[in-house]
Amino acid sequence: MTQSRLLDQIDRPQDLHGLTEDQLTQVAQEVREMIIDTIGEIGGHFGANLGTCEIAVALHSLLDSPRDKILWDVGHQAYPHKILTGRRDRLQTIRTYGGLAPFCAREESEHDIMGAGHASTSIGYGVGIKEAMRHGHGADGKVVAVIGDGAMTGGVAFEAIHLAGGLGTPMVVVLNDNGMSISPNVGALSRYFNRIRMNPRLYRAREGVEGGLTKLPAGLGAAFERLGPQLKESIKAFTNPGLWWEELDWAYMGVVDGHSVHALREALSEALAANRPVVVHVATVKGKGFAPAEYGDLEGMETWHAAKPNSIANGSAVLPGETKIPAVKPPPQYTTVFGNALVAECKRDSRIVGITAAMNSGTGLNLLQRAMPERYFDVGIAEQEAILFAAGLALEGAKPVAAIYSTFLQRAYDQIVHDIALQSLNVVFAMDRAGLVGDDGPTHHGIFDIAYLRPLPNMVLMAPRDEAMLVNMLRTAVLYDAGPIALRYPRGEGEGVPLPETPTAIEIGTGEILREGERVAIIAYGTGVAKALAAADLLAQSGVLVTVADARFAKPIDAALMARLATDHDLLVTVEEGVLQGGFGSAVWETLNDGGIVGPILRIGLPDRYVTHGKPALLHEETGFTAQRIAERIRAAISDPRSALTGA
Repeated sequence: MTQSRLLDQIDRPQDLHGLTEDQLTQVAQEVREMIIDTIGEIGGHFGANLGTCEIAVALHSLLDSPRDKILWDVGHQAYPHKILTGRRDRLQTIRTYGGLAPFCAREESEHDIMGAGHASTSIGYGVGIKEAMRHGHGADGKVVAVIGDGAMTGGVAFEAIHLAGGLGTPMVVVLNDNGMSISPNVGALSRYFNRIRMNPRLYRAREGVEGGLTKLPAGLGAAFERLGPQLKESIKAFTNPGLWWEELDWAYMGVVDGHSVHALREALSEALAANRPVVVHVATVKGKGFAPAEYGDLEGMETWHAAKPNSIANGSAVLPGETKIPAVKPPPQYTTVFGNALVAECKRDSRIVGITAAMNSGTGLNLLQRAMPERYFDVGIAEQEAILFAAGLALEGAKPVAAIYSTFLQRAYDQIVHDIALQSLNVVFAMDRAGLVGDDGPTHHGIFDIAYLRPLPNMVLMAPRDEAMLVNMLRTAVLYDAGPIALRYPRGEGEGVPLPETPTAIEIGTGEILREGERVAIIAYGTGVAKALAAADLLAQSGVLVTVADARFAKPIDAALMARLATDHDLLVTVEEGVLQGGFGSAVWETLNDGGIVGPILRIGLPDRYVTHGKPALLHEETGFTAQRIAERIRAAISDPRSALTGA
């Protein structure tokens, strides 16, 4: 008879409170095995979650959630937390349409105190929550923020530490230190953490030195004793790895074995009882318990940051079988096309450098890192610094290309406005993951960049309709020396068109007519072009021939082309994979209105709400961003033009 799992009896975190430490250790291992088995089958964030099993069990065994608040930075390390808080039986639905959210989500569980998908925010949330409690708002409770060492490179984390130290906010930060974010961490902070991690007993040395000096013979020990605070501060400065925390009025504890429930509970109990800001520095292994990640060095941990569906069976990685050459080679990924094109541009122009914010492979800059490492910069999870760094480079004549996901670039908005656009600096913004990106959901959908960049003076915005135009637009961007310029492109495969052998620059602010028709003109931008062409094919089947134009630029917009299309057609339709408010369709309407041209415009884009997670095809269906739905709306507008004015 198979022995039942202890985990099957854990339906809420309070079910952990009566267990022994041996039982808690068993629960942590059962959580780990469940993640390996489930996520290995369905896919999802993997390595970071395997590293936090003991942390989640230890915290929930000591705290009373949700009265006590546990804040998980980013959330890709919070699967064990989800399992322990009543969502065990739904883990197999995570990141699927209609299933569990990929990150913490307040609407999903009362135990998810904050919603997050971007890094470095948990400490700031925690300071606010605890200070609200201290001022009588809400029930009083303990507050713990769990943050990775990679996320600690983000400036907002430092700002929160500074604030909490000044206020004396009684909260605990669990610094989950595994030396990784998605890729290996970079910068001086990561080297600092690495020195401490390699010497886990270093913090104890101070006590031994202090005690030894006071026991020296011939009166020397008494002399050291009389030096008192000055002696201790000097020794701390020499030996204490937590000194900078303590200088900011935080108590430092560490380094604690993050895979020992006993050690974690002992340290956390002391920290929670201290009634002051305390950081517990915990060393963990990303991918703990799964050999290819745990023993695969940095490459293994990076590879298994996320597991692909059906990549694990019976607890082991599925080895690829005999590779068969597909009958039709799939189109290249936009990210790869961009990465290769950037390497080519760097070889052509010595001014060009690439910048990423801890997403080298995600943005394709790993190709530049391998080919020309001296022209590659990774600033860590610090988008604001990435843009300020780009500004400094541009001031001295370099041509920085900042490759940052659309959704992550939001974090550096003031730097874009104040430090780049205001000074009209020659910086290229390459925004990967534009549009609905899929399983990571609303925190990662790149749907606002058209609207948040279009109002900025001196800014040029463009978007390619296919991978060939992406290559040409990158050439356009790096040749442009009249201020900042941005291009957006989607995640996933291109359209399957040949790449240009020699890239050609595009005239700024010019569109292109792809198909001539009657009565109706569709003006599309970026990924909207393929949808528009497919919709035109559907309409042609019923005898409706429409004009299709690729705007190519959202700013400056091709006013002459817009005016011609509006004059020659009864209805204009704009198509964009972005929010309608302030987006490309709004730019078309504003341009025509300023020119005194009035006529019906049907704007098709994404709705005024946050779109859930799921495969892009499902999300496109849900939001009406499909060729079929576009064709249906155009037919309805032809029948009743007034509907076009209210159907935006």
